[in-house]
Amino acid sequence: MANCCEDKRCEIDAMRESHRRVLWIVFTINAVMFFVEGSEGLIAHSISLLADALDMLGDALVYGFSLFVLARSAHWQAVAALVKGGFMLALGLGVLGTAIHKVFHPVMPGIETMGIVGVLALLANLVCFFLLYRSRGYNLNMSSSWLCSRNDLIANVGVLLAASSIYLLASRWPDIIVGALISGVFLRSALNVLQQSLQALHAPVSSR
Repeated sequence: MANCCEDKRCEIDAMRESHRRVLWIVFTINAVMFFVEGSEGLIAHSISLLADALDMLGDALVYGFSLFVLARSAHWQAVAALVKGGFMLALGLGVLGTAIHKVFHPVMPGIETMGIVGVLALLANLVCFFLLYRSRGYNLNMSSSWLCSRNDLIANVGVLLAASSIYLLASRWPDIIVGALISGVFLRSALNVLQQSLQALHAPVSSR
């Protein structure tokens, strides 16, 4: 029985180490892409690119918290998920505010920059998505990390749709609309993560 328990402990430790490597990879990808998308979004005057850049920053912070609580108790993992939900909520509100600002201060975004950077961000987030996919059901910590990655893909597709719509319609409105929709995705996911984390924090502690 002791060997059985020891084997299980080794298996759990190996799984945690695997998750740690995955989180470090996706953390690095998101941190780099934040600087790339943020700078290019400012140059191109694109709300959707800036929204995606803020999402990258939020995810980098999310994955940093996930690394911090990886080997800690379920309570700490719930606390980290609560913090993640707070970041996602703040980002969603920030993007929505930026979209509203652009309605009254119109600037035509750079289509080529949006397309090139949008494709690069999509490829980066596809890597993150598949790295996190297998670990999504392990616990709340990994589940919320995967949810952030899924939202990134939705945002990336939105950026590309905005770029193509701006080209076809010669209008700035697709960028504003997509930015607002991305903020809606953030807000919905944030509320979902906050609800789950609060439920986990208020759940009775197991005696085992």
